[in-house]
Amino acid sequence: MPYALDPELLQAVTAMLAGGATLPEPATRDDWKTLRANGEAGLARLEAALPVHPSVSRTDHHATSQDGSRVLARWYAPPGHDPSAADPAAVYLHGGGMIMGTVDLHDRTVAGYAIESGVPLLAVDYRRAPEHPHPAPAEDSYAGLAWLAAHASELGVDPGRIALMGDSGGGGLAAAAALLARDRGLPVARQILIYPMLDDRTTTPDPALAPWAGWSYDDNYTGWHALLGDLVGSPDVPAYAAPARAADMSALPPAYIEVGELDIFRDEAIEYARRIALTGTSIELHVHPGCPHGFDRIAPQAGVVRRARADRLRALTTLA
Repeated sequence: MPYALDPELLQAVTAMLAGGATLPEPATRDDWKTLRANGEAGLARLEAALPVHPSVSRTDHHATSQDGSRVLARWYAPPGHDPSAADPAAVYLHGGGMIMGTVDLHDRTVAGYAIESGVPLLAVDYRRAPEHPHPAPAEDSYAGLAWLAAHASELGVDPGRIALMGDSGGGGLAAAAALLARDRGLPVARQILIYPMLDDRTTTPDPALAPWAGWSYDDNYTGWHALLGDLVGSPDVPAYAAPARAADMSALPPAYIEVGELDIFRDEAIEYARRIALTGTSIELHVHPGCPHGFDRIAPQAGVVRRARADRLRALTTLA
């Protein structure tokens, strides 16, 4: 049987279009400027519809990346968090296909995770391609993790219970930071990868998925090309840039991985989970039927979205 959109997601999309919502003209392949402009306009609209969560405190800090650059790292502490405690925490890396998005454009999203889970998060404003190609985004992400580990005691965090969490491009950066942390000896309790962008080779359309691709195969090439330049798709792409390229998957932290059935990242996410599992590391994998990329932003009250969010919050609150 052919794929179909989840009925509640379909109802939400139909209602938006009936209400006069229009989609921007898609960016052409390799036009990162238009893709960024369209994407950030959409993110701003979606973010504005979310609660502000004023009871979550926000404090801006700065981490130092490998090249000496200062990177904004915003600390989100839920109400009641005790800075003298030793609680779990997570480093959050926002989505954006490696080329767009900021901490400000995900502020309410991250605050929502903090207040619903009771777990504080550090959101890292990593530098974006193409202005800052690899290794800047991955190194900035790792720098945020290293900063949190170094300041754990003053923030009320157990350095042995810090997770890496990210969605889309940020999910790929969370996976990259986990690889860097393993190789540099910095402990990570869990990686929480939400429809992660892992493989620069996902640029040839699958006819069954292409009609559902909000983040298209051309968009994916644009993002990876911005990050990697002429290396994209070649055998020389480093694993810290595209984690699916990692030859050694051993000794990584336990992973929660989630992806939609209609997402072009589906197969690479499943394969990444399988390869981690083969090393004897614990994996929790969810493939949500009828869901495209970013499905949780389409209809927050849909049953599949509420189930996915409950699973993400559980992954945060059960850090060992």
